[in-house]
Amino acid sequence: MATENVENGNVYRFRKKRKINLTLILFVLILIYVVIVGIIYLRKTHTVRYEVVEGSLASNTIYRGIVLRDEILVSNDIPGYVNYLAREGQRIAVGDLVYTVDETGTLNEYLEAQSLGENTLTDKELSDFRTDIINYIHGYDAADFEDVYNFKYTLKNTVLKLANTKLLNNMANASDTSAGVSLKYCYAQNTGIISYWYDGYEDLLPEMLNKSIFDEREYGRTQLLSNQLRGTGENVYKINLGEDWSIVFPVEEALGEELLEEEYILVKFLKNQNESWGKVDLIRNDDGTYLQLSFTNSLVSFVDERFMDIELKLGEETGLKIPVSSIAEKEFFLIDQNYVTENANNSYTVLMQVYGEDGSKTKSAVSLEVYYYNEDLGVYYVDDTVLSSGDVLFGNDESTFVVRDKGSLIGVYNINKGYADFKQITILYQNDEYAIVKSNSAYGLRFYDYIALDADSISDDQFISQSK
Repeated sequence: MATENVENGNVYRFRKKRKINLTLILFVLILIYVVIVGIIYLRKTHTVRYEVVEGSLASNTIYRGIVLRDEILVSNDIPGYVNYLAREGQRIAVGDLVYTVDETGTLNEYLEAQSLGENTLTDKELSDFRTDIINYIHGYDAADFEDVYNFKYTLKNTVLKLANTKLLNNMANASDTSAGVSLKYCYAQNTGIISYWYDGYEDLLPEMLNKSIFDEREYGRTQLLSNQLRGTGENVYKINLGEDWSIVFPVEEALGEELLEEEYILVKFLKNQNESWGKVDLIRNDDGTYLQLSFTNSLVSFVDERFMDIELKLGEETGLKIPVSSIAEKEFFLIDQNYVTENANNSYTVLMQVYGEDGSKTKSAVSLEVYYYNEDLGVYYVDDTVLSSGDVLFGNDESTFVVRDKGSLIGVYNINKGYADFKQITILYQNDEYAIVKSNSAYGLRFYDYIALDADSISDDQFISQSK
């Protein structure tokens, strides 16, 4: 508001002085400060910390291999319609009835003309069906539709086998010739487990393997069904002799040598989740290296498989569990153990040559941090915070050592103290995400230490701005 002053008839107008608004200025300054701090915070790299805990990783590996057995294909001697009486997967002995041959093809007509009455399944027959269904459910894979057809053929053969058994019981007192049916009975010549399919790999031996055999796009199998016409010399069934069988799959040479030392490996069959110990053998040829796992049981469970998935149970490593992203590699000077003194308080010193202001040479005891001691080489790993390449160290016998050689260590950055401190680790096992490292080592990690989650974002002795 203006005021007026009248002097000598003249009017003078004076402006009223404005008061400074300290509250507004303070608010603006605070706002500017907050904006600047926010920008610095957003532009600054924040270290995410990870708490080291005890954990374990199972070093299991899944492979798909080819199944090799001692198999014999049996051919037909009599042309006609083949009807099976032995169930697939059934163990048969020499002289057991396996199938019948209807030479005239009138068996079905005879069956339709007969009244077989009410048919019920025995407990054993119901058990056969349950076994087929359970095996299929356990091994079902939506990506492998061929298994659906195999299951269908298995059930179909089981049903026809039961029907044929009923037929034989009803024909026991009937005359085949009067019915116009010429039925021949065929018996087993060998003892073993029977199956009704073939694929041309029955005579395959481990030394005959090559990469093309494992290409399942070229693989094909022929299913043998009941009530189908078979000529003389055609395959009618297959006998798997004994209980010895094996799975073979390609491996890297180094891994093969490592597994060969195990002699026996625990294997999980993914089809039914059962486990068994397999004897390890290594097969080498011009086309690669193959691991063979041999078994003396469980053949009946996989009699209809040529290719199957297995999981190698190679043990479980336990220790400190850390993310793979936290692992870094760093170079250190290698200092001969004869030139490093370990003190009572777990500190280390070296006697180093230093230069005075006048250029004179003197010896000085210098403290340093040791990151690792290699007993085999007899050297300490020391960083470059104190030592430099070309420094001269003295031993107790006045001998000298020139700092020059370097070596690398695998480790992580410990951030317990608010800055990045490299710690050497010994990796026991590692997968794509985590690693198990040795706990309570002299220069390594301890339980509940905090380490940087991303080693690539850390530099030595960096001040850590942490975020969980």
